[in-house]
Amino acid sequence: MVNLIGTYECKADAKGRLMMPVAFKKQLSPVLQDGFVLKRAVFQSCLELYPMEEWNLLMQKMNKLNRFKKKNNDFIRKFTAGVKVVEIDAAGRLLIPKDLVDFAGITKDLVLSSAVNIIEIWDKDQYEKAIDDAAVDFADLAEEVMGFDDEIDND
Repeated sequence: MVNLIGTYECKADAKGRLMMPVAFKKQLSPVLQDGFVLKRAVFQSCLELYPMEEWNLLMQKMNKLNRFKKKNNDFIRKFTAGVKVVEIDAAGRLLIPKDLVDFAGITKDLVLSSAVNIIEIWDKDQYEKAIDDAAVDFADLAEEVMGFDDEIDND
């Protein structure tokens, strides 16, 4: 399992290629040869870059869904819409397909941000807006998601 750390700014060229930040390349070095899956994010207008190993683990969970339930089929279809297998080339570049560039509103300036085991790829303006919007509610969100009841261990 890959645990990624960092947020980096970079630029995309006219063809939708970005130079993978050196720090991410180093962190991904054990899985670079396996390739990646690039997809639309579920909750935001950004892209998610999954190392193939992480994608395969996620697909194992998806394969357990009962495909004879319409909501499961609908979810799988929407979740995998626009999914592409991509590679980081020998020069350290990642090509973002045009349909995904359009989905994420990517222009020239990008932010690549670690999200535990994947990398989110954002248009810089969209990223700044999402962070600003989230800052207001972050304290409440942190308490709800990560807050634990104080329990005394009486062992």
